[in-house]
Amino acid sequence: MAISSKYIAIFLIFIFLSFPSKITCQSKNNDTTQSKCGSDTGHGCRNKNEALKLKLVAIASILVTSMIGVCLPLVSRTVPALQPDKNLFVLVKAFASGVILATGYMHVMPDSFDCLRSDCLPDNPWKKFPFTTFVAMLSAILTLSVDSYAMSYFKKYKLENGRDFVHNGKMESQIIDNNSHIHGEAKVDDKATQLLRYRVVAQVLELGIVVHSVVIGLSMGASDNPCTIRPLVAAICFHQLFEGMGLGGCILQAEYGMKMKGIMVFFFSLTTPFGIALGIGLSKVYNENSPTALIVVGLLNACSAGLLNYMALVDLLAADFLGTKLQNSMKLQSWAYVAVLLGAGGMSVMAIWA
Repeated sequence: MAISSKYIAIFLIFIFLSFPSKITCQSKNNDTTQSKCGSDTGHGCRNKNEALKLKLVAIASILVTSMIGVCLPLVSRTVPALQPDKNLFVLVKAFASGVILATGYMHVMPDSFDCLRSDCLPDNPWKKFPFTTFVAMLSAILTLSVDSYAMSYFKKYKLENGRDFVHNGKMESQIIDNNSHIHGEAKVDDKATQLLRYRVVAQVLELGIVVHSVVIGLSMGASDNPCTIRPLVAAICFHQLFEGMGLGGCILQAEYGMKMKGIMVFFFSLTTPFGIALGIGLSKVYNENSPTALIVVGLLNACSAGLLNYMALVDLLAADFLGTKLQNSMKLQSWAYVAVLLGAGGMSVMAIWA
C-alpha cells in the first residue's frame, strides 16, 4: 500500500517544474511604493557573484550535513548505545521529532501565511478565508487516511493471502488455511503491524520533507541577496542535520533493505541542493511575488505543514510517549520531554534566519 518514495519525489519535482515562478514570498515588504508584484525587490544587499559563491557553498554543505543526519541512525547498529532498543536512541529520536514538529509550526506554516496573505494577491478570496490552516487541516486528515487505509489493507490482504509475517524481526512466508486460522507463530501480531506502520510513517514523512526541502532550495537558489543567503546556509544545515536524524530513525525502524534505504537517503539528501541548483538555473525567468508563485508555494507549504505536524505529533511523539518503553519509566519519559523541548526550541530559534 505504501507507495515508493522514489516515485513520490519525482512527481513532486515535476509539479515544481511546471510553475516557472519565483518561490520566495516577500509579503513582509512594507514599502509598497517601491515594490511591484512580480518584479525583483531584492533591494539593498545585492551581489550576484557573491551570492552565487554562497549558493555553491550551500549546495556542498547542505548535501554533506543532510547525508550525515539521515545516515547516522542507519549506522547506529554498530554502536550499541544507539540501537533502537536503547534509551539513548529514544532520546535522540525525541529530539529529532521536536525538530520536525517545529519545522511544521515555525517554518513551513508561517511561510504559507506569508504567501497566501501577500499584498500581491487580491483580498477576495485570499484574505477573506484562512486557506493556510484549512489546507493544513485537510492535509493532516489525508495523512491520517493514508495511515489508516494502509493498516486496514495490510490486515485484510495478509489474512487472505497468508504472506510475509514478521518473525523475530525478519519477514518470513507463512501459510494460512482457507478458514483464516493462523498456524504456529504466523499471526497478525504486533510485530507485523508495527513494522508496516514504521514503513508508512517513513515514506509519508519523507513526502512532507521533500516538499519543504525543494521549496527552501528554490527560494535560496533564486535569490541574489548574500545578506539573506549567508545566515540561511547555517540555519538550513542545522535543520537538515536533525530533520535527517528523525527521518533516519524512522527508516531504521522500518527495516528496509539496502536498496530502499539508499533511495530514501538519496532523495532526502539531494532535494534541497537540487532545489538550489534549479533556482540558480531558472533565476532569470522567475517573477518574484507573482500571484501564481505565491498561490502554488503557499498551498504546497500548507500541505507540508499539515503533514509534518500530524506525523510529528501522532506517529512520532504520541507513538513513543504512549508506548511501553516510556510509560514504564517516568525518568526516561521526563528526559524525553526535555529532548523534545530542546529540539523544538532550537528549531524555533532558527526561524529568526530561515
